[in-house]
Amino acid sequence: MADQSTTRRGRAILADPLFNKGTSFSVAERRELGLLGLLPPHVETIEEQVQRAYEAFLAEPTPLEQHILLRRIQDTSEAVFYRLVVEHLHEMMPVIYTPTVGTACEQFSEIYRVPRGLFIAYPNKDRIDEILENTMNDDVRAIVVTDGQRILGLGDQGAGGMGIPIGKLSLYTAAGGIHPAQTLPVLLDCGTDNDERLADPFYIGWRNGRVDGDDYLGFVDAFVQAVKRRWPHVLLQFEDFAIQHAVPLLETYRDQLCMFNDDVQGTAAVAVGTLLAASRIAEMDVKDHRVVFLGAGSAGSGIAEHVIRALTRAGLSAEEARARVYMVDRYGLIHDRMEGLAPFQQALAQPHAAVAGWAGSDGQIDLASTVAQVRPTALVGVCGQPGLFTEEIVRSMASQCARPIIFPMSNPTSRAEAVPEDILRWTDGRALVATGSPFEPVDLDGTTYAIAQSNNTYIFPGIGLGVIAAKASRVTDGMLSASAEALAEASPVSTAPGASILPPIEDIRDVCKAVAIAVARQAQAEGVAPETTDEALLAAIDQTQWVPDFD
Repeated sequence: MADQSTTRRGRAILADPLFNKGTSFSVAERRELGLLGLLPPHVETIEEQVQRAYEAFLAEPTPLEQHILLRRIQDTSEAVFYRLVVEHLHEMMPVIYTPTVGTACEQFSEIYRVPRGLFIAYPNKDRIDEILENTMNDDVRAIVVTDGQRILGLGDQGAGGMGIPIGKLSLYTAAGGIHPAQTLPVLLDCGTDNDERLADPFYIGWRNGRVDGDDYLGFVDAFVQAVKRRWPHVLLQFEDFAIQHAVPLLETYRDQLCMFNDDVQGTAAVAVGTLLAASRIAEMDVKDHRVVFLGAGSAGSGIAEHVIRALTRAGLSAEEARARVYMVDRYGLIHDRMEGLAPFQQALAQPHAAVAGWAGSDGQIDLASTVAQVRPTALVGVCGQPGLFTEEIVRSMASQCARPIIFPMSNPTSRAEAVPEDILRWTDGRALVATGSPFEPVDLDGTTYAIAQSNNTYIFPGIGLGVIAAKASRVTDGMLSASAEALAEASPVSTAPGASILPPIEDIRDVCKAVAIAVARQAQAEGVAPETTDEALLAAIDQTQWVPDFD
């Protein structure tokens, strides 16, 4: 950074957030770089700048206004932004990511101020190499890309989906320590079918209905091939693609370059890690679990497959493990006589002969019937529909399980299948609860219950750090399992009433480092990263993990 900054002078350096120190430029630097008179005379420390920024953050009246302020700080000075976020991560993670990022995506065009990342629109599908060259950065190591079609639980946001890659990469840096100069957010603008966005006079995206079919697949492929040419060793993370595209794209590209889909695989890893941690608190053997999922899309099915992997690692056969995982969607429990199942759902379908007697008068097996028959030890919600973990269902589960594990994981907060306070009240405080978005602690009968946020942030920044430090060429299922187990190992094991399942957010950089070490070691064990000594690997991770400062 220092060598590059000497090529800029005056206002040009103040406009570059990677090099701008603002009032922290020394007197000598101001003379050398043509900054005399462009800054007030007092030379500040980064700590003084961060304190001023924090007070401004506290003065903003709403989370969205705080989000806008933080984006403005990031567009002014990356070092100040990340020092601020790292020092106040508990307060700021919900603002830079879920749940506030959902509102920011919906209003992205209205709050748009400064360009960040790459917008690659379908009409420019033949000029993607040129667009990638425009970054003028040969050292991009992590890309997060979305097409904006399935943003959180909010659906198609078109170009507004860019808020997701920006937010995700902010956490790559804040939690994982990846240098911001090595990250790149990308929006593949395929149009939008959201009439509200198209009718918005401020909408900044391509004003067209979504392209689909072969045109869509060709566009995505053109992007991936261009990325492989420009940055052949980059980590490419797919984010918030629609159900019908997410898994097929993952299967198409996972062996072509170092890539993963965070909704399918990252969500799975953090959910399994949280399940393993909860199992330790409940003093339950992993292989004894019976797990019911509400939501059989790409995210739910991805979690289910990794739960099955965890059950087999615990000693069950594949057949035994699959018999313990039940998927419920809008049409009820998935079984092998259902028509129209996606391939990834077919693999999770229960034998109809085993469950036929559970059906109601309409022929469907709803969630309540499934819970009553399966007597699950864990209930996971990833359907994006609030309120479906009803009192009846939760009480039914709790009547047959001493420490029911209940994860309403849908984002944002408004989409959670149940709120933690209700779950704890319906189970007399016995439930082990984790959510996808942050919830405040719950006070019940004199005990305060910390609500674990089973957020992908515990996993994907660590995966990125481990992949980059180890120079891994692929992201394997084994690496994802290793990340889940590392999260469980980093979690506090406390049977005290109210204790959280997961480590506090304030410890997330340490957690991500532990995840990175586990991922990197597994990459070497599987032969997808150069073999080194453990000492060299740990040194590489330390060297890769950037600490926000002006040095």
